[in-house]
Amino acid sequence: MYFESLAAALAMDGHGPYVWAAYGLTLTVIAVLVASPLIRKRRLLRELRGEYRRSQQSEASSNVELS
Repeated sequence: MYFESLAAALAMDGHGPYVWAAYGLTLTVIAVLVASPLIRKRRLLRELRGEYRRSQQSEASSNVELS
């Protein structure tokens, strides 16, 4: 291993905070890029289900009024 201990690996000769901050920021951005479309898809499907239910209810009520 390049570093003698875990503490030395975390410190990286004084560059550790910058390196680990870059890793953390990168992982955060990747997580947002993965989660964002999933959240939007779930929201869109929920909205479409609601619209479908409303259209079915309006059709049913208009059929009852015509009878």
